Amino acid sequence: MGVQWHSSPKPGHEAAEASAGRGFETVAQLLRTAADRLDAHIGGLYLLSEDRQLLELAMTLGAARQFSRPWQHIGVTSPIPVAEAVHSGQVVWVGGAEDMARRFPRVAVAMPYGFCLAAAPLVTRRRTVYGSVFVLWPAAHPPEMSPRERDELDLLAVRLAEVLAEAARAGRPIRPGPRPAVADHCSADPLATMAARLPEGICDIDLDGRLAAVTPAAAELLGEPVERLLGSRPWAVLPWLRDPVYEYHCRAAVISGQSTSFVALRPPDRWLSFELFPDASGLTARIVTADAVGRGRSTGAPAERALHTRPGALYHLLHLASALTEAISVQDVVSMISEQIVPAFGGQAVAVLIPEGGRLRIAGHRGYRPGLVDQFDSTPLTEPTPGVQASTNPVPAFFENRAELERLYPNRHETQDGMAAWAYLPLVTSRRVIGTCVLAFAEPHHFDVEERAVLTSLGGLIAQALDRARLYDTKLVLAHGLQESLLPRALPAVPGLEIGARYLPCTAGMDVGGDFYDLIRVGPDSVAVVIGDVQGHNVNAAALMGQIRTAVRAFAAADADPSTVLCRTNRLLADLDTALLASCAYLRVDLARREAWLADAGHPVPLRYGPDGRADALEPLIGTLLNVDPAADYPQTRIDLSIGTTLVLYTDGLIDTPGADLDRALADLTATLARYGGEPLDRLADALVDRAGHGEHRTDDVALLLIRSVPR
Repeated sequence: MGVQWHSSPKPGHEAAEASAGRGFETVAQLLRTAADRLDAHIGGLYLLSEDRQLLELAMTLGAARQFSRPWQHIGVTSPIPVAEAVHSGQVVWVGGAEDMARRFPRVAVAMPYGFCLAAAPLVTRRRTVYGSVFVLWPAAHPPEMSPRERDELDLLAVRLAEVLAEAARAGRPIRPGPRPAVADHCSADPLATMAARLPEGICDIDLDGRLAAVTPAAAELLGEPVERLLGSRPWAVLPWLRDPVYEYHCRAAVISGQSTSFVALRPPDRWLSFELFPDASGLTARIVTADAVGRGRSTGAPAERALHTRPGALYHLLHLASALTEAISVQDVVSMISEQIVPAFGGQAVAVLIPEGGRLRIAGHRGYRPGLVDQFDSTPLTEPTPGVQASTNPVPAFFENRAELERLYPNRHETQDGMAAWAYLPLVTSRRVIGTCVLAFAEPHHFDVEERAVLTSLGGLIAQALDRARLYDTKLVLAHGLQESLLPRALPAVPGLEIGARYLPCTAGMDVGGDFYDLIRVGPDSVAVVIGDVQGHNVNAAALMGQIRTAVRAFAAADADPSTVLCRTNRLLADLDTALLASCAYLRVDLARREAWLADAGHPVPLRYGPDGRADALEPLIGTLLNVDPAADYPQTRIDLSIGTTLVLYTDGLIDTPGADLDRALADLTATLARYGGEPLDRLADALVDRAGHGEHRTDDVALLLIRSVPR
């Protein structure tokens, strides 16, 4: 028995690497022993990257190496069991194919095999997280994990975490190598292993899909000498087995742990039957003529064949396609590419380039050193560079090393980005090239045929998302520009009052809203304060908001009382023949008497913070919404404004969120005011917005207006 691992020695680090090797040996022994005790046939170990943003596959057990390449680097938030185990800090159990399809559909589509899986986080007693470990059982395993298996898995996770922690404390942390280490049981006699699986051995296929042993009879049936078959994958050395369905059968047998069979036609007319018998170390394939199992030529062609895309390619196409549906802005698209594609293909950096105004602009980038990419911005489209070429020509370009790039583009500054391999993917949508996605690698990188095809397909998905995102960004700028133009640029300074305001546009969409506020000087000792909200999020709502604000200013200038202002505004809306409704609160402040009169048209009640440090919600007489009843009255309520009193006026976006209890939300807002009411208005405004949970995500616009009575 033994363990194999891959590392890249560096001068002066022999002792450290020898210690790391011993650490890997210990980890491998733990993984092998636990797998035997659990009767699991596949497993692996993931470790957190140094920046703790990725999980990196450090070691594989069994056939994991055959399907794990696409998952060698995954984001900690990826919808994959090993990542969920780290994120949740709990064991994740998947009890079969149906359970996987329900909870992790992207993985299920890419891995359409029968198996059970458990993933456990590697957490020390001090709650330090190092990564996760996973094991797979054959499909015949019960859909629930037994208590004994749970205990064994927990023990494995604890012991692995202890080994990793001890290595870290000693200054020799265990890190993944360029390729995952292998912790398999090694057999010196493949033929003996094959014979142990079946009474009559025919050929042996190892966990990497290669022929490890072939009997002369098998070689005769396959039509190739033993020497040519050994060390090769059957579907690579035998052209008539190159249909992906045959590779699928082998994968299915290894991963599910269940025997399977298929028939294939060896040209010109010889049907062969393949029976596959798996165990934890590989497959035994029994090959006979179809006549020998009662399937002569008269039965016709074999069962219906299905095409199975390689799991890695299918997974990343599905994963990115799903993720990009959630991307809203250009930066969202760049982030999705960086998080989903760069790690999956072993890349170091990504940049999105867009032709604009005769030059190539950098729309976004990740992974490059600060300031490095700026030198490539604004490259003229007339210059012969790979970025310009890919942005004007729908043909991808792959450079596996620096020499290849410099041979085609000598003396170009793109070669000075510190990278060693590049994939330039044209972003084509609706037959238009809208830009380029550059995937860069820190080391030389071989792009095989499958990888080139997958990356080219991903370029199409990225292009569609980027086109939508650019349109969204443009509309968002226009919408917010319109919104800002309808709101006051600055509120006037009023002796005797401190004033603070916040306007936060909705983040869940890009339409302009109808929230507004204003402060109007109406006399030497009086000022009008107004806040309102027009129904809807569209241009009509914004236009009506502008009309209401203008009308209120005009009626206020006529020195009308709050009741009269709202009555006249209500009748104006009726004359405009609009179906939209609006709420509004109008406050007339008398600075000489230190009092205010409030009229409310269906608007959320203001809050008050008194000089005594108490906070409460006002209880004004509330009239109907504007544009409901042209003859509606709006009674007035007097409010004391002693020095030190703060009034909080706001729109319903501050408290009305999906699923929220309005009474509870208002109580929480009042409690926040009680705690921060004595702070400067800027800090108070921030506290009210943040405590209401609107710091980053908002389903509605939020307008907030604060006034505080102070000495003149």
